[in-house]
Parts: sequence; structure tokens; C-alpha cells
Amino acid sequence: MKIGILGSGIVGVTLANGFIKHGYAVLLGTNDKTKYADLKTKTAGKAGIGSFEEAAQFGEILVLAVRGRAAETVIKKVGLEKFKDKLVLDTTNPIADDEPVNGVLKFFTSLDGSLMERLQRAAPSARFVKAFSCIGNAFFVNPDFGGVKPTMFICGNDAKAKEQAVQILTQFGFEPADMGSVEAARAIEPLCILWCIPGFLQNDWNHAFKLLKKG
Repeated sequence: MKIGILGSGIVGVTLANGFIKHGYAVLLGTNDKTKYADLKTKTAGKAGIGSFEEAAQFGEILVLAVRGRAAETVIKKVGLEKFKDKLVLDTTNPIADDEPVNGVLKFFTSLDGSLMERLQRAAPSARFVKAFSCIGNAFFVNPDFGGVKPTMFICGNDAKAKEQAVQILTQFGFEPADMGSVEAARAIEPLCILWCIPGFLQNDWNHAFKLLKKG
């Protein structure tokens, strides 16, 4: 299975290495050609490096790993046809440029709408699934929490796409929890705010969410 990753920051690079670890072919996309050699080094020469358009063309599954405020622009620039009928793992959060207030990030969305909903409207033929949005990149790939698998909350409108996402997330060491359709991103995206508070206030970034079920 071929993975195209749109975004060459720490999120994109970490996921690229995770997919490589689990046997996927990866093309890591960036909008900065000066980064090509550095990105090749960061992926131990095992990932292809190219443009956003090349990554989107390459991938049977796509990962959107750009800054939230750039996500819609990137999709439009790449071209909607490259997203058609593909699972798109949406890692983005609508983080505003404002500084946190007492450790609380600001979003450019409200609780009545999510960034993922905007992206789904921008690329209606894509099969978006929210994932990797409520935990730090250091724990993206088979995190070790003393044998306890952290929960990865997901949502999306396409059942088969979510099945694919569940398989990937299980490989990556998570317990996926399907929260339903795209509107559930209104609840999932703000978990980023909650996850970051201990980091900003106590410099504690070593935690994850766990959904407990009785019986």
C-alpha cells in the first residue's frame, strides 16, 4: 500500500517513519524544494520526497499533515481529483495564531463547526477520517504507556474508510474509538486543546487519552 503524506513538519516526518516501519511505501510531500535532502536524511533514505502534488498522486492513502490554517489552500492547490475516493487521514487542528491563554490554545473554529467539516466540503469526493489529532507526535507510532493502549478518537462519513483507518491505527498501537460522522470532529479537535494544557503549564507532554468501557 502506498502512502502519500502532505506536510513535511514533525508530524509528517514522524508518520512517514511510522508507515515505513510497518512496511508501507511512502512519498513525503513538501512545498519547499530546499528541504528535499534534509527530509531524505530524516527518513533514512527510505521515503520518496516530492511536492504535495506528487505525494497526492502517489498515495493510495493520503495523510494531511499541514498546519490547520493552510489545509484548505493545500487541498485546492493540489487538485480535488487527486483526493477522489481516497482515504485521507486528517491530522489537522484549527489552531489560531494567537498565544495560549493560561495554557489554553485558541481555535479559529467554533464548537458549531470543525476544520474537518470544512475540508470535507472542500473535497467532497475524498473520504476523510480524523486521526492523530489528539496526541503529541512523540507518541504517534506504537507508544508505550506501560502496556495500556491509548485511545485514538476518529470520525468520518465513510464506513470503509474508517475500517482502513482502524487497521492502520491498530498497527500503530492504538485502540481506535469511532465517534461517528464528520460532525464529531467538533468534539475531537478540541481534545488537542485539552492535551496541550499540561504541556504549556507544567512542561508535561507525556500523556494520552483513554476511553474506559464497563462490562
